[in-house]
Amino acid sequence: MKIGNQYYQSIWADENDPAVIRVINQQKLPFFFEIKELRSVDDVYNAIDDMTIRGAPLIGAAGAFGIYLATLEINSQTNIREHLSNAARYLVSCRPTAVNLSWAVSRVIDKLGNDQSPESLSKKALDAAVEICEIEKENCRQIGKHGLKLIEAISRKKKGAPVNILTHCNAGWLACIDYGTATAPVYLAHEKGVPLHVWVDETRPRNQGAKLTAYELGQNGVPYTLIPDNTGGHLMQQNKVDIVIVGSDRTTKTGDVANKIGTYLKALAAFDNKIPFYCALPSSSIDFRISDGVKEIVIEERNPEEVTSVSGFDSGEIRSVRICPEGTNAANFGFDITPARLITGLITEKGICRATEKDIKEMFS
Repeated sequence: MKIGNQYYQSIWADENDPAVIRVINQQKLPFFFEIKELRSVDDVYNAIDDMTIRGAPLIGAAGAFGIYLATLEINSQTNIREHLSNAARYLVSCRPTAVNLSWAVSRVIDKLGNDQSPESLSKKALDAAVEICEIEKENCRQIGKHGLKLIEAISRKKKGAPVNILTHCNAGWLACIDYGTATAPVYLAHEKGVPLHVWVDETRPRNQGAKLTAYELGQNGVPYTLIPDNTGGHLMQQNKVDIVIVGSDRTTKTGDVANKIGTYLKALAAFDNKIPFYCALPSSSIDFRISDGVKEIVIEERNPEEVTSVSGFDSGEIRSVRICPEGTNAANFGFDITPARLITGLITEKGICRATEKDIKEMFS
């Protein structure tokens, strides 16, 4: 996608310095555009942990590049197998909910096999990380093509009136290397000239909708309106939402979806108002080992300060201010589980299927 007139991915290897991985610093958006350099496993871990980079496919790609950077740390005294295993465990421990991280790290480790040559290991690891980026980009493009059909069908039904799409958090290209998951159908529909409009949830407590989704859509000329998180139900009651499309950080083999906190409430409102609710995700976000999202998916709890304070732009800099009484106890659950029964369908790179174990198994057999 483009920022200004220049094309960017959200992560890439520096062409001039093989020891550097570059990422767009999402902490600074939309107020400043900053590219950050990652030079070590610790740099990757910290960038994921402090949400310099976030989004399930992106942190998976970052974890893959983290293994590549781990190979650059090998010297004559290094126990290679132990070193790489430790790096893998360390990276995967960073964010427990999104399955893409463990998937990508494991994929790179598998590609390395039992190779003992540092140079060969580095080349294999870099090739594997770049391949993962290309896979996820193509997955998102295919998700866009399949989701486009849903938007076009609604457009025909509305006789060309704008299709109103509600999304939550940021499942855009910033979170997914390119295209995005939930936003891919939006971008492809916009490019094709389908009239549309996006309702953008602010997505407290970190405001990824207000800061990132709004920024993305604006940069690419997509009409949108920013709304408080709790407005979606009202808009649905007033027939101002035609379809809900959200992303996924982990989906069970039975179709339960873990996504940014608040997604479950949107699904309930959509179900009550008979509005189609879709989750857009690549197969790398499906955890085929688990069946019950509520019981089996670990929900990350983040720093309570994200709830008790809010950051914004003032006098040329980003500032954080407290929004509650001093000493307030706060809980900050990063994700919730939307049961499969509330989901109209899953939009994947393979096509659209119902959120059932049978349909998922058939699609990914």
